[in-house]
Amino acid sequence: MIGYIVLGTNDLVRAASFYDELLAEMGVSRMMEFGDRGYAWAAAMDKPMLCIMTPHDGQPATVGNGVMAGIAADSRDQVDRIYNKALELGGTDEGAPGLRAAGGEGFYAAYFRDLDGNKLDVFSYG
Repeated sequence: MIGYIVLGTNDLVRAASFYDELLAEMGVSRMMEFGDRGYAWAAAMDKPMLCIMTPHDGQPATVGNGVMAGIAADSRDQVDRIYNKALELGGTDEGAPGLRAAGGEGFYAAYFRDLDGNKLDVFSYG
């Protein structure tokens, strides 16, 4: 159902480097470039995309309270690797990997913030 999600950034070069390395853990690479405005990553053009962009209105990017992007992983091991990579790249912890009751039985997730403060969840079922 989700086609893409856009996260704002105030430092496109720094954010692009963060997501290039982070999403490489899943074998995902940049699929689209929007000049000096942003980039999009996806496993394929017909799959959901994660985008980073500078705000269209020219105002500073800010973090939305209650906004979070979820990244579907193939396994618990991949959740762990992506979470650890995010922290290694300078992201901040919002909840270490583990089973979460809120996501239903078998919902294994970890939470972190990127370099701009955007909250992300990486998760796997099973």
